[in-house]
Amino acid sequence: MTAQIDTSEDVEYTTTHSALESEFENVSVPESHRRSVFSVSAVWFGFPMVLTSAIFGGTIVYGLGFWKGVAAILIGNLVLFGYVGALSYLAGKTGKNFALSAAETFGRNGAKIVAGFLSTVVIGWFAFQTGLTGATLHTSMGWNATLLALIGGLLYIGVTFIGIRALTVIGLIAAPMFIALGIVAVVIATRTDGIGAIGSYQGASDATVLSLGAAVTIVVAGFVDSGTMTADFTRWSRSGKQAVIATFSAFPIANMIAMVVGGIVVAAGAAVDPAANGGDFLPILTEHGPVLTVLAVIFVFVNLGSVCAHCLYNGAVGWSQLTGSKMRLLTIILGVVGLAIALAGVWSHFSTWLNLLGIFVPSIGAVLIVDQLITRRATSRESKAFRIQPFLAWVVGAACAYMIHHWAPQLSEAIIGIVCAAVAYLIIEAIIPERPNPLVAQRTTEIEVAE
Repeated sequence: MTAQIDTSEDVEYTTTHSALESEFENVSVPESHRRSVFSVSAVWFGFPMVLTSAIFGGTIVYGLGFWKGVAAILIGNLVLFGYVGALSYLAGKTGKNFALSAAETFGRNGAKIVAGFLSTVVIGWFAFQTGLTGATLHTSMGWNATLLALIGGLLYIGVTFIGIRALTVIGLIAAPMFIALGIVAVVIATRTDGIGAIGSYQGASDATVLSLGAAVTIVVAGFVDSGTMTADFTRWSRSGKQAVIATFSAFPIANMIAMVVGGIVVAAGAAVDPAANGGDFLPILTEHGPVLTVLAVIFVFVNLGSVCAHCLYNGAVGWSQLTGSKMRLLTIILGVVGLAIALAGVWSHFSTWLNLLGIFVPSIGAVLIVDQLITRRATSRESKAFRIQPFLAWVVGAACAYMIHHWAPQLSEAIIGIVCAAVAYLIIEAIIPERPNPLVAQRTTEIEVAE
């Protein structure tokens, strides 16, 4: 009854304020407001196809060589597809955002810990990318980095305030623009020695030692936070299958394209200081005439604006559900906080901390997948305030990943964390079983049969 009342209020709000449709922060997205697979795909496709992914891709190729680097990029993206795809399937089937979905596994109060953690982490990413906006244009154009970060941050907050509709639009603009300018950068970078010389690149002799496993972790860690919170985007899908299709557009397709472009730029020897800037191809564009320079400046704001808006949206939806507030109010509050961090220059210290995401975050999604998709026990479990089992599995998975990070860096801590958390949860559930509620199980069966 409560969900019906909330939904009707949301529909009324949408009718009255057509430009700002409801974001359904505290309820499942109703069938009447679900979006086409193209619309949801545009949200995810435009997210990872960003300059940051090109930078990471170039870093990997710089440390491993071209073909080995491409292999690491492919493996990492396939892991992301399996991980994010499974979570997206659940979201498309239920229409629930991450915080609501997490409550079924971790408990009502337990989910606040998990959702609060991830919703805060993505604000760190927002600050990082906002600061990167100013730094990137300062490096390429010599302009004031602080002023540009301020302008960019305000624009990104405005885009996020509009909601999921704006994320679709900016994705439809950012992705084609990346492809077009990425192709131009690759053509310029390879016009001396040709594309054939790229494959012979063996990596730089002075590069930081990078194993295949560590490279895979870099790929996974780049989007594992928002990937774990994918339900905030894919809950708008009309079915679980359509949500998986939307995920596939991002991983491996969009992210793979972006990272390989950065790798080609590095392998061609066209990157400026690849040890620090990876596959950043913006300097290539700004050095070749005023037209490309203007396009490059627009590209930075649109491209980094896409990832900033997505991260801020994740954080705002998560905290609005936790506080019982509205997404748009939290967008302003969290956006101002993230912008202040970016302007203070603290964002430049986030890279090391964000690299640790591969240790702590994947275990969360692994537990959700096992509980809700494999064992399906969450569907027959009555609501609880707190469940210790998923937290124990999370700790086990993170501990395994941490040990790999320090003692076996040639392996991927992200993959190890996922596997260990999943196995640990199955074992813990067997040791500390919970009796399913027969009434809840019966209702769940009736719903599945009806579907």
